[in-house]
Amino acid sequence: MDTNILVYAIDSAEGDKHRRAREIVERAARADCVLTLQALGEFYVTSQRRRLLPAADAAAQIGDWVELFATAASVELTVVTAAREAAAKRFGYWDAMMLATADSHGCTTLLSEDMVDGVALGGVTVRNPFRGAQLPDEIEALLTV
Repeated sequence: MDTNILVYAIDSAEGDKHRRAREIVERAARADCVLTLQALGEFYVTSQRRRLLPAADAAAQIGDWVELFATAASVELTVVTAAREAAAKRFGYWDAMMLATADSHGCTTLLSEDMVDGVALGGVTVRNPFRGAQLPDEIEALLTV
């Protein structure tokens, strides 16, 4: 899951996106889902910049997610891949880093609203869980345990 899903999951002002993001996070916790350390860090920074949570609450939320989800860290190869993809102008550096990290941990799908739906890097394809009036079928299938 990309940072935007984590942010929407705690931001009730986002209405339908909030409800869908909460559902995704709750279901993903029971499925085989991985969070990148990058997404968790970006969540903290975004929650503070937008003043969504007090700092201690944002830190506690990250702690809860670390307990619920497997996490994936960047390694040397993901940095090289991200830089190469950014230099080729296929992705922004941080998007490429998240995709490369997910790929290096065997993920096949990254849920994100911020990247183009269907774009891929390595073995990871981006899917936008907010397109359409309900959760898209392929995302529904991923979250079904």
